[in-house]
Amino acid sequence: MNKYKRGAILLGILAVLSVLLGIGVGSVPISPVQILTALTGRGDEGIRALVLGLRLPRVALAFLTGAALSAGGTVMQSALDNPLASPFGLGVSAGAGLGATAVMTAGLTGGLAGTFLLPAAGFTGGLVTVLLALALAKAFDKRLSSVTVVLTGMVISLFFSAIMDLMAAMLPEYAQRISLWQMGSFAAKGWRGPAVLCPVLILCFILFMRRASMLDVMTFGDEQAQGMGVDPQRSRLGLIALVAVLAGTAVSFSGIIGFVDLVAPHIARRLFGAGHRRTLPAGMVLGGSFMVLCDLAARTLASPREIPVGAVTALLGAPFFLYVFFRKRRK
Repeated sequence: MNKYKRGAILLGILAVLSVLLGIGVGSVPISPVQILTALTGRGDEGIRALVLGLRLPRVALAFLTGAALSAGGTVMQSALDNPLASPFGLGVSAGAGLGATAVMTAGLTGGLAGTFLLPAAGFTGGLVTVLLALALAKAFDKRLSSVTVVLTGMVISLFFSAIMDLMAAMLPEYAQRISLWQMGSFAAKGWRGPAVLCPVLILCFILFMRRASMLDVMTFGDEQAQGMGVDPQRSRLGLIALVAVLAGTAVSFSGIIGFVDLVAPHIARRLFGAGHRRTLPAGMVLGGSFMVLCDLAARTLASPREIPVGAVTALLGAPFFLYVFFRKRRK
């Protein structure tokens, strides 16, 4: 058995364990046998309601969000040839958060229309942010270097976060919801989020995998990519637009959560190499498992109070960001 098969088996075990822990650990402990029994529609009615109505949809949304953000980070880092690039850093998350916040404060999140309007506003905000970041970056740097794009995205992200703070100050009745949105949470989301995010994630994953060879080429830089018949600027725009749709949809349900899109892709590359046919799915499983475990920590460490999951990912991800940054500088 080669190292890739062993790695895939370990990732599968990690995913199953994280899901079982996410469902089983809480104020009412639930054993794996009880979870399986509830999933088959048997067992205690209260346990079934707890598993199927509360914990399973929360774990599903956390896993799908982690997988979506990790996929976006993997693609963004390769498209921009920058190990520090991510949807969060480029402003996609902030733009999506602003779009979703606008819908939320307008009172349009209820009913069937809200089910689709919220993610639509999220990925529209994320896409607009990306286009704005690219337009400003090109105005300052005709070559559209990755450093310029990332720095422009970070500035726009801070600006949009300031707008959300202003909205919270001007609309005190929504202040708490906006504050929680900016820190991320999977509490009381139900099945609506997973039902919308899952098909979007599957579609984007298929499109990314069809472009896996192109992503491999783009990691060598624009000159090498052009020499191998790839138009880097055109390809970069298409890939970033897809990332904006995926990350924007995820953020519209979970709120703004950072660093998962940076941590998981780097670990996946260290374990599975640079080839995107292995790294992309591996990073998604890692990101999903990591997010479920972070959410578990968020709701249990200070029980009965809940810590925003974005705070947990930042505590773990910020030191990792510094490690990647200084490691790149040394090289």
